[in-house]
Amino acid sequence: MASASSDTNNTAKVPTSADSGQIDRAAFIGWVAMVIGMFLAILDIQIVASSLEDIQAGLSASPDEIGWVQTSYLIAEVVMIPLSGFLSRLISTRWLFVMSAVGFTMMSVASAFAWSIESMIWFRALQGFLGGAMIPTVFATTYIIFPPAKRNTASVMIGLIATMAPTVGPTLGGFLTQSLSWHWLFLINVLPGLLIALVVGMTLHIDKGDRSLLKGFDFKGLIAMAVFLGSLEYVMDEGPKDDWFDERAIVYGTIICVIAGLYFFWRMFRYDKPIVDLKSFTDRNFTMGCVFSFTLGIGLYGSVYVMPLMLGRIRGYDSLEIGIVMAVTGISQFLSAPIAGKVTAKFPPRVVLGFGLALFALGLAMHGFNTSEVSFHELIWPQVVRGAAMMFCMLPVTDLALGTLPPEKIKNASGLYNLMRNLGGAIGMAAINTLLDKRIDYHFSILSEHISPASTAFKNHLATLMARYSQMGIAEPHAAAMKTIVQIVTREASMISFNDVYLAMAATFVVALLLLPLAKPARHAAGAEGAH
Repeated sequence: MASASSDTNNTAKVPTSADSGQIDRAAFIGWVAMVIGMFLAILDIQIVASSLEDIQAGLSASPDEIGWVQTSYLIAEVVMIPLSGFLSRLISTRWLFVMSAVGFTMMSVASAFAWSIESMIWFRALQGFLGGAMIPTVFATTYIIFPPAKRNTASVMIGLIATMAPTVGPTLGGFLTQSLSWHWLFLINVLPGLLIALVVGMTLHIDKGDRSLLKGFDFKGLIAMAVFLGSLEYVMDEGPKDDWFDERAIVYGTIICVIAGLYFFWRMFRYDKPIVDLKSFTDRNFTMGCVFSFTLGIGLYGSVYVMPLMLGRIRGYDSLEIGIVMAVTGISQFLSAPIAGKVTAKFPPRVVLGFGLALFALGLAMHGFNTSEVSFHELIWPQVVRGAAMMFCMLPVTDLALGTLPPEKIKNASGLYNLMRNLGGAIGMAAINTLLDKRIDYHFSILSEHISPASTAFKNHLATLMARYSQMGIAEPHAAAMKTIVQIVTREASMISFNDVYLAMAATFVVALLLLPLAKPARHAAGAEGAH
């Protein structure tokens, strides 16, 4: 594979010629194991999210502390993702993935046997950091070992796995917690994690490490990147909980984020051997692909976050019931993946992506008119549309972003591309929480205007409730009736606010659709020639 001469030391020739359209069987087996490893890494976020209350009770943690079980994982993961490009060039893709899988598995065991909330937070941070390399290396490996004619099929599998994991996470998490215990949320990773490391170590010989990269290693850039991304993730995750800048820690975190970010970007463009090469953003398609990846992060992680929250608050569903409802999205993704793959192979990526973005906006907008009596039947079709839309978005956007880059840039670019999806999820969820809080207060104030003696409907309902509570022998029927009415108003205000959030997410996808013409048509032929 003829690539840039500067990269010949750290990128070996793939086992078989991509020009012949054949893929080495051993490399393919290793790639399949990598995809499963990526599934575990993505799954571990949502599988835990559905059972945080059980973990909180098991570790005697406070409500404020338990959130760090997720936050620590996400902060550490978001630091590793862009770093993975450098590490794969340093020690090779194979050994980076093996070390990542083994580290992820070890920290899964440690998390299962955590003895306090503090130990759990540290183990989860290490789990996120060590396992974070499993995600971007899969994307990079796909564009290394697969010839252009077969990349679409490979992308179908990656897209399905990457989007299925957050969807089935709540279902699997609720089942494991209720059937066994919360410890099995982590122990379930042990056997597959070890098998994945073994298989990848034995089969994936696609490149060699280049130890010379350690000369002039950018430690300052690494520290700046870690501080910048870590503080950004912290501010985005904790800001909505603490009313943003009303909390001193958020103010300090923002200041640190800005300073570290400015220094990081300055150094990446000035240093000879930057820890992350940002020059890939000079490619317009890669930049636009990252914009669309960011948008998909909002839709993917945002919708998976909002749905359980809505069903729990409004309908009182437990984690297993929520998982059953959300399984519809996963089924839709699974059934639509082959269709999306065939469509992506026949039509230009921009056309397919445009259809996917429009379909995703429609699916989110269909959620924007729910009532407080919403049930499984009303949620089926919006989830079917959204699940199918994800596959029509995920496949072409990856091809758009990475398909025409030269091979020596793919490893680094893959990390940046995946980072944008995670940042989209983090920033999207922060915006969702903020919007939700503001809209609940707004709608509650509007609805509460009808709770007055001047309202005939209010007086009649209050009298009915008081009569019912009097018959039940409640000592203060008026107070009990007023409490019930306030709960009803809060529920309805919350439901309308959830609708507002869904419509806001739909608007985000409409904006992304309007930006689509800025991406250039992908030149598959040129990309294929430049890649070999």
